[in-house]
Amino acid sequence: MRLVIARCSVDYAGRLTAHLPSATRLILVKADNSVSIHADDRAYKPLNWMSPPCTLKEGTADGVDVWTVVNKAGEKLIITMEEILHDSSHELGVDPGLIKDGVEAHLQELLADRIETLGEGYTLIRREYPTAIGPVDILCRDASGGTVAVEIKRRGEIDGVEQLTRYLELLNRDPHLAPVRGVFAAQEIKPQARVLATDRQIGCVVLDYNALRGIEDDKLRLF
Repeated sequence: MRLVIARCSVDYAGRLTAHLPSATRLILVKADNSVSIHADDRAYKPLNWMSPPCTLKEGTADGVDVWTVVNKAGEKLIITMEEILHDSSHELGVDPGLIKDGVEAHLQELLADRIETLGEGYTLIRREYPTAIGPVDILCRDASGGTVAVEIKRRGEIDGVEQLTRYLELLNRDPHLAPVRGVFAAQEIKPQARVLATDRQIGCVVLDYNALRGIEDDKLRLF
């Protein structure tokens, strides 16, 4: 991971345009070439970002360093560096992934054992399907043979949708699996997370933990 603290301005050109005026910010460049720009507030949420796959080119314009980040859709993030205050790189290695709490781990186990509750004809490929950025909770096939990646949370929030989006981007590069669609499953899904998932054509499933544990109730509520 590369950490850069710089006084910079940022311009985004794609489906819309956006501009961040000059200010001191933190720029994160990860091993997958994703770039995110952060202010010293807003918790974890970046001011702007470019998700992988994308390329980063460093150049100069009028004697000023300029970074240009381009994704596969041709959208651009242009970062004009007025002053670099810190620039360091760190090798983090392979992350073991988030360890689920007891409820999430049990939900994964129950859903994998009763995968047909996602729909008639569903079959399990495997739990904890490995990717370069961590394991997908469940990988399965639907009745038509299409690949489905399922991310399970106790409480479904935007970061969970973002996590599943990253998995889908990687999985869809594998010709043996593609096309892969996503399902975001949780006991409770926040409205903002549902909106984002719908926008990204990710299905949402509300899980009833007690029903999954009971033999008599074999249904999930699909939205």
